[in-house]
Amino acid sequence: MTTAAPAGSSRDLPHPANEQIRLESVLHALSDPMRLQVVRELAADGGELSCSRFDLPVTKSTTTHHFRVLRESGVIRQVYRGTAKMNGLRKDDLDALFPGLLDSVLEAAARQADRLQGV
Repeated sequence: MTTAAPAGSSRDLPHPANEQIRLESVLHALSDPMRLQVVRELAADGGELSCSRFDLPVTKSTTTHHFRVLRESGVIRQVYRGTAKMNGLRKDDLDALFPGLLDSVLEAAARQADRLQGV
């Protein structure tokens, strides 16, 4: 059982309902550096960003895979707006299911990035 964008388009993407989101899947999605970068950028923006706004150092097919993992785990919501696939962080859903998890991961990722840059 999955939820999707409003019916009527073959471009609707399946998303897990809140009761289907599992901690293991979320942690797996967040464990990859490229996916964590996407989540950090979405969190910093606070809204929706198109896939083309992300400059990941991987092929387009690998980027597509990373977005699919994030969507299928319940970390992001993807919807088509015209020809753009828009991505938004499911922060409210994740905070309701796993209070403090996303904020803790984002804070730890920021500290690590600072440490690796020598700040």
